[in-house]
Amino acid sequence: MSDLKTMIDEATKFIKTKTSLTPEIGIILGTGLGSLADGIEVAAKVEYGDIPHFPVSTVESHAGRLLFGKLKGKNLVAMQGRFHYYEGYSLQQVTFPVRVMKALGIKTLIVSNACGGLNPQFNRGDIMLITDHINLLGYNPLIGRNDDSIGDRFPDMYNCYDKELVKMAENAALDLKIPVRKGVYVAVAGPNLETAAEYRFLRIIGADVVGMSTVPEVIAARHQQTKVLAFSIITDMGLPDALTACSLEEIIATANKAEPKLRALIAECVGRM
Repeated sequence: MSDLKTMIDEATKFIKTKTSLTPEIGIILGTGLGSLADGIEVAAKVEYGDIPHFPVSTVESHAGRLLFGKLKGKNLVAMQGRFHYYEGYSLQQVTFPVRVMKALGIKTLIVSNACGGLNPQFNRGDIMLITDHINLLGYNPLIGRNDDSIGDRFPDMYNCYDKELVKMAENAALDLKIPVRKGVYVAVAGPNLETAAEYRFLRIIGADVVGMSTVPEVIAARHQQTKVLAFSIITDMGLPDALTACSLEEIIATANKAEPKLRALIAECVGRM
């Protein structure tokens, strides 16, 4: 058994002493989106710091716990707070919770994040369905020895963001009368926001939004054959010729304002799965 598999088993065994619920859906709640958990009928809470081998969230607005419960009648587990490369964690540590959620039973992963807008047709507060990504983190969570019992050595990223789930989410948004965008997410290491020249470069290479998360978790999910549906809330605009100063407080405020729409949309998507 690989070291990773041993760690997954130890974390999973501990969590199962805290709850008997078997989740079919996993949700990762991004910056400023922790209150998405308010709609979940919570049956159990497990603090990250208590789980063997789990990192601990160090970023403002990331509570740092797993929530187990029901949403629209579906069993799920939600990460109320995620981990980032810029916190000093390895990408293997960043993606470890995705491994554990798979071992607990999830088949589908829903990811949310706050991000900067690059597409000039987008606006602050918009919700975007991620249809593809670009990895500019400079690293990959799959580097190192591969455990074939978890996933293939060279996993295919075809249909990375599940097309059927994207279409379902579009239909759900239409029925709820919630406007949504679609586009490409580029991940950078952070933690600083980008320069005007960097925003221009990222737009030229095909990105619609930029952020500091999501891509590692999605790569790990696809490595283990977990389907992915992902949403971004655009909290600030990185338009190089109209750039203004931005603060974390403004980013979180924008995420909080848009959050009720995303909460309703994710709940509707969970109900349709």
